[in-house]
Amino acid sequence: MTTSPSVIVFDVNETLSDMSPMAGRFTDVGAPAHLAKQWFASLLRDGFALTAVGASRPFAEIGADALRTVLQGIDLDRDLDEAVDHVLAGFGSLPVHPDVPDGIRALRDEGRRLVTLTNGSTAVSERLLTSAGVRDRFEALLSVEDAGIWKPARGAYEYAARTCGTEPADMLLVAVHPWDIDGAARAGLRTAWIDRAGTPYPQAFTPPTIRATGLTDLVPQLA
Repeated sequence: MTTSPSVIVFDVNETLSDMSPMAGRFTDVGAPAHLAKQWFASLLRDGFALTAVGASRPFAEIGADALRTVLQGIDLDRDLDEAVDHVLAGFGSLPVHPDVPDGIRALRDEGRRLVTLTNGSTAVSERLLTSAGVRDRFEALLSVEDAGIWKPARGAYEYAARTCGTEPADMLLVAVHPWDIDGAARAGLRTAWIDRAGTPYPQAFTPPTIRATGLTDLVPQLA
């Protein structure tokens, strides 16, 4: 990387937030824990399908619909709508990954501008980062709900660049999702793939500019 980006854009769901507690939300209502991953994958699939045809719906709305489908036919311990509400409420109490607070503080202490860009709501980002004690390190919390199109569509990243008053080339997208890395790269951003699990990167996607095992590992690579 020849010049260091001035604006670092963070994905939120799974990149900053640790979504493993969502499995407990499923078992709370009498559903198998493994359905948490199936549900989130279904949510993203449906959001991407709408994006592919130029449409967009709120993350929570798509999530609720996908959840009703996943929970259909399961012997729940409560009404289906109550179960859906209970699971979705889990997003409001998720923790961040252990590497996030120190990584965020270190990046901000270096004078970098930090923003988020999520397919979810800014309210969820607000609660997550406030609870982690790093909300004040972020200049802005952005959501694709204001862009009118989900990531990985080019328009979502261009919205972030316009809002930050900078060019895409001066931004670095940080995410755990290869599809997000690919979308950002195609929109002209530099990218940092956070691979906490040691998984292979899909060959079909544009490779990341930087690979890191966590945010604290990312910091020295931007020095």
